[in-house]
Amino acid sequence: MKRYFIEVAYNGAAYAGFQIQQNANTIQAEVEKALLIYFRTSVPLTGSSRTDAGVHALQNFFHFDASFQIDINLIPKAIYHLNAILPNDIVVKSIKQTNSNAHARFDALYRSYQYNIHLTKNPFKDQTSFYYPFKLDIALLNQAAEVLKDYSDFQSFSKKNTQVFTYNCTLTKSVWATQLHDLVYNVQGNRFLRGMVRGLVGTMLKVGRGKYSLNEFKNIIESKSPTKTDFSTPSHGLFLKEVGYNDDIFL
Repeated sequence: MKRYFIEVAYNGAAYAGFQIQQNANTIQAEVEKALLIYFRTSVPLTGSSRTDAGVHALQNFFHFDASFQIDINLIPKAIYHLNAILPNDIVVKSIKQTNSNAHARFDALYRSYQYNIHLTKNPFKDQTSFYYPFKLDIALLNQAAEVLKDYSDFQSFSKKNTQVFTYNCTLTKSVWATQLHDLVYNVQGNRFLRGMVRGLVGTMLKVGRGKYSLNEFKNIIESKSPTKTDFSTPSHGLFLKEVGYNDDIFL
């Protein structure tokens, strides 16, 4: 039995999320279906990072155990055929053999996300960016983003009914950047809670518009309550950008 990591990217608009669900189509369901067709045997997958309905990924991973042999020289051929089977909004980018105990979720060192906002109307960005035609103070947005790195408990930015043992996350990057008429929030951390990035973005936008002061923003974090957190930012602006691993888990 050998273990493999399969790297994927996808447009999440048509899916109910990353992880397999009953009575709903997901990224995992489509990839498992393609593997079944190609390898002619069921290949259960374990995901690295769950993304919600409508959220996209430039990079995400599954791992799977294969009772069958995958010739390393034929991996490019396997990738080609899997992509021919998969719908156009999902792509397999790589398949790599790993150590037998490597785990796509637990061995991830970090995840990084980006949230895209366009400030002027643009019909070509409606599936991958949030149209937000309001005046924003970028300096205030970045002050709020920097504040986040001083905290570890993000219960205020976790949606209710989330079954987790801890709300602690370590953020190593949190910054807003402008690109012509676009605004991008980049955040990197060891883990993220359900709805966390969208909650951070929505609440910081209120700081950028002057609806919350920086002190009020800090109070929301310290309250450990999501009652004043704004989760209304739409999913289509959010991308899982990268999942990082130590190179030594790959053979």
